Amino acid sequence: MPQDITSILANWLIIFTAFVLFVVVVTMVLLYVYDRYFQTKHSVLRNYPLIGRLRYFLERLGEYFRQYFFAQDREEMPFNRASRAWVYRTAKGLGGMISFGSTYDLRQPGSFIFVNASFPRLEEEHSDVPPIVIGPHCRHPFVTRSLYNISGMSYGAISKPAVRALARGAAKAGIWINTGEGGMSPYHLEHGPDIIYQIGTAKYGVRDMHGNLDDEKLRILGEQVKAFEIKLSQGAKPGRGGVLPAVKVTEEIAQIRGIPLHTVSSSPNRHLDINNTDDLLNMIKRVRDASGRPVGFKVVLGSDRFIREVCEAIQRRGIEYAPDFITVDGGEGGTGAAPQVLADYVGLPIAESLPMMVDVFMEYGLKHHVRVVASGKLITSAEVAWALCMGADFVVSARGFMFALGCIQSLQCHKDTCPTGITTHNKRLQKGLVINDKAERVAAYAHWVNKEVNVIAHACGLRNAREFLREHIRIVQRPGWSMPLEEIHPYPSPLHSASAAEEHLHN
Repeated sequence: MPQDITSILANWLIIFTAFVLFVVVVTMVLLYVYDRYFQTKHSVLRNYPLIGRLRYFLERLGEYFRQYFFAQDREEMPFNRASRAWVYRTAKGLGGMISFGSTYDLRQPGSFIFVNASFPRLEEEHSDVPPIVIGPHCRHPFVTRSLYNISGMSYGAISKPAVRALARGAAKAGIWINTGEGGMSPYHLEHGPDIIYQIGTAKYGVRDMHGNLDDEKLRILGEQVKAFEIKLSQGAKPGRGGVLPAVKVTEEIAQIRGIPLHTVSSSPNRHLDINNTDDLLNMIKRVRDASGRPVGFKVVLGSDRFIREVCEAIQRRGIEYAPDFITVDGGEGGTGAAPQVLADYVGLPIAESLPMMVDVFMEYGLKHHVRVVASGKLITSAEVAWALCMGADFVVSARGFMFALGCIQSLQCHKDTCPTGITTHNKRLQKGLVINDKAERVAAYAHWVNKEVNVIAHACGLRNAREFLREHIRIVQRPGWSMPLEEIHPYPSPLHSASAAEEHLHN
């Protein structure tokens, strides 16, 4: 009898085990099919069904166990977990809400503390951010109000679905998108976003058969874009041109750029026809005259010498040679591929180069004419507000919008193996990036960053973020001691502090 009971229990155990295994296998198959073919929100799950779920499971556990096993929220580089998580939530429209307390360390030197007003503005006292005119004396000025926009990312460095999602999201959010130096693809034009065309050192898309600047192509492009940006240097690789690995030079990209198929595309480390400041101003005027559009340039500063030479040349030659805007990129900027020695050690960070740029133009009385665009690892609303306090007119980001697309910082941008389909031309991996869903996230991220910058402004007693001045923020110098930004970076002479602030505020 006991043997019969044992035999029955054993049989039931076998049946139960088989049933459990059957349920597990069926569940895994259903999850695989759902992740691969039906869900559209998570690129990692579409490209790596089941395995991707393990990543999200471990990431979720990290919230509870990281104090024992994992790095803290704000320790990871180049972007920490807290900043990335903030972008992910914001892009999903979940808001930047937290509970219990902040992990932002107010004792760390360099931390921001905005000066809240004792009597902040009531909601009915708020006002919309006023538009700013870039290139008011051009045939076709660019009028825009968005504080936060998409920085240059070339088609080739990023995939076709990524470009399409960014362009669609930009159009919905009312922000501009920069083409990057790789030229303009048909996908940039989808849905009609405001486009800044970047002219790199190889002059992709605007050169003749010999590689020289083509005025007729500038004229044609002037009918499609809002402005042109001449790229002198980039934060991640100052002193070196763009590099596109051969594996990313597809037939379409080779045609757009006018380069050989499946061959490394390396731009010169500077424009061959710009040897000095006067040459730069000549090109600015030439592009503006040919296109009728505002023209600026992008630069990484190593000191204030270059920007002073620019101001002195403008005063000597006339305001018609002045750039309409300058994008100043910090040495902490990113890229798809760059030598580590340049990325690590060359170029001033944005915290030093931005006030340097603004102060020199104020000193020469040109700040009201030349708009300043800040770039370089600025992905949160607080960082955008800091840049506006410092004197920037606009802020742009590439990696912030890559996070909005679903980037998980796998550091494989140059290998054509991006697991989220953003920086790869592998068709299988690109399927993970569903354009409609990611465009919504791009638009949501841009919307909430621009909105939250105004939330900070209202807390400071301002009607909108265009009223930010240096007095509205303090910078931590050491634990327990911060200083007003206007004392760390006083408005320059010969302008009196108040008049410099007034010039910045009203222009």
